[in-house]
Amino acid sequence: MKNRDLFFESVKDLEGPGFSGRRFQHFHGVSGMCHRVRQRGFTLLELLTVMTILALLATVGLVGYRHHTRAAREAVLKEDLFQLNHALEQYMADKGKYPSDIATLREVGYLREIPVDPMTDSKDTWVTELEPPDPDNPESERGIFRIRSGSEEKDDNGVPYKDWSY
Repeated sequence: MKNRDLFFESVKDLEGPGFSGRRFQHFHGVSGMCHRVRQRGFTLLELLTVMTILALLATVGLVGYRHHTRAAREAVLKEDLFQLNHALEQYMADKGKYPSDIATLREVGYLREIPVDPMTDSKDTWVTELEPPDPDNPESERGIFRIRSGSEEKDDNGVPYKDWSY
């Protein structure tokens, strides 16, 4: 059978109770019989199904991404709190008193830089706690003995980040 013996006509399959809207090609062979061949492509239902599955997968991925970025920020906060409070203790051991502000730790060389609070994205939101007054010398200058985050947010257990301690 040669190509010139066949001819194609493209029509839309509109017949029958199961109208699918699919395009078929009809070809007539040498015998004159009409045969239908389905053209390639996807139906609207198939496309919607695939798009729904992709949307669900993207949603699951986004939730996981947010959880992991929050966990990373919490890990950075724990490390920053440890380093800041450790620097306070080193300053106390060397000088015999706590510093009056956080900037003193950087100026004297106990910290390279004051870290950014990962929960507030600012260097200026660290909350400092002053040491209790000395009962023998109530007029003495009080220094910083603890540093905490200034964030009002809470972790997964409901504990505010401002209450975290190293």
